[in-house]
Amino acid sequence: MENILRRVRMGGRSGFTLIEVLLVVVIIGILVGVAIPRLGGRVRQAEISRARADIQSVGLALRMYELDNGEYPASLEGLVSNPGGLRNWNGPYLESGLPTDPWGRNYQYTRTQTSYTLRSLGPDGVESDADITN
Repeated sequence: MENILRRVRMGGRSGFTLIEVLLVVVIIGILVGVAIPRLGGRVRQAEISRARADIQSVGLALRMYELDNGEYPASLEGLVSNPGGLRNWNGPYLESGLPTDPWGRNYQYTRTQTSYTLRSLGPDGVESDADITN
């Protein structure tokens, strides 16, 4: 008898209507639609920050190599293995190997007699003003 009284007071309802479920789905969709673009910008900022940090750590390894050997290596591989016959090579200068940029590409390295350039082509993958460099 008590069960019947409870049902009468509730109007015979024992679950959610289709309208209520659809309303909740629409609200969740709106929240996701607002949040995702904001998070997307943060992901790109994080990738750029990681590329800058990689360039700084590889740059430190290049300077250590130059102090030990008197010149910068011909390629970045000289930081992880002895390029051949160097007596003062105290590597590996990068223990975890050569990093790739956050977009999966190798960092570009060029050297001159007294300096070097280390760069990532950035998210667009083409040489432009958006490149990340030392």
